[in-house]
Amino acid sequence: MKAPEQYDPSKQPPNPTPAPSVQPSNKSTAIPAGTPTIKQTQKRTAHADKKPFQWQFLLPKYWGIWLLFLMMLPMIYLPLRWQFWLGRKLGSFIYKAAGSRRRDTLINLKLAFPEKPEAERELMAKQVFVNQGIGVFETLCAWFRPDVFTRTVSISGLQHLVNAQKDNRPIILLGAHYTMLDLGGLLCAQFFPVDCMYRTQNNPLLDWFIYNGRTNIFGKQISSRDMRSLVTSIKAGHVIWYSPDQDYGLKQGVMAPFFGVPAATITASRRMAKLGNKEHPPAVMALHTYRQTPDNLPRGKRPHYHLTITPELENYPSRDEVADATRVNEVLEGLIRIDPTQWMWFHRRFKHGPNGRTDIYK
Repeated sequence: MKAPEQYDPSKQPPNPTPAPSVQPSNKSTAIPAGTPTIKQTQKRTAHADKKPFQWQFLLPKYWGIWLLFLMMLPMIYLPLRWQFWLGRKLGSFIYKAAGSRRRDTLINLKLAFPEKPEAERELMAKQVFVNQGIGVFETLCAWFRPDVFTRTVSISGLQHLVNAQKDNRPIILLGAHYTMLDLGGLLCAQFFPVDCMYRTQNNPLLDWFIYNGRTNIFGKQISSRDMRSLVTSIKAGHVIWYSPDQDYGLKQGVMAPFFGVPAATITASRRMAKLGNKEHPPAVMALHTYRQTPDNLPRGKRPHYHLTITPELENYPSRDEVADATRVNEVLEGLIRIDPTQWMWFHRRFKHGPNGRTDIYK
């Protein structure tokens, strides 16, 4: 199933949507008095310490990031409808300006959806960037203004996670790089506390911003290189969010089909599933986070998000790592197809082949 209102050529408006006018009716539907806020209902296992500020962050090479951050932060206090409009404009601008990312996205979509006309794939690519532009505001709000998302989420499949927890089993929750990535973590924390695994950013200031923002969402952030912390969380029976949907080569992965294309697929999730108590091994299931509201948020409406947790992967891991990687890719692919434009197609997902790096993105 797709979201045709977002990229179906037959439903594209002839002219760009005008900026919403500033009127009292722009306000979102009122939340009943006494309703608990996101902060009040958030589930946490811990409150991680923030990374300390480093004076090197004031060097001229970081001024661009500071300027961008100082420009963006005040905007998150605008009504969500305005933020969505700004996000659409931001995404459209990046689509036009970021030539290499646009080209990578179109190549990925051509590989994954060869049956679609080129014009439709181009509209999908534009919508990917629009959703990511909105995702910038969703992420910043999740970090600094989470209560704006009070009463905006529903969930299905929660019983799979609860039943595994009743059996005293930790959970490996396989996510994906959706455009609303960190907001998905915040919304999950309305139902269960969650730790996350992350990869350190190459830029120290950007890493500082992201890590400290996420301390307001996750109980614990585990570096992909910190096996000791990972084992500790698993032994404690935590829910651990891990995204295995990017190409890190074949040193710790295998080739497995993803949208019908051979892709280097990391196999860390099967190793994680072997950790902890042998009598109560981790349960591996997948998570889908999805914005159901159109990007052109109607006047007077609040956005709505839906979370889906799949049943546990049975007999996982098996003795066949390629079969296991294929199963994981199939599950994630099925979830991404709910609305492909809410997944980050601008990553070079197919940059490695069986014999090393490919040249498909040149």
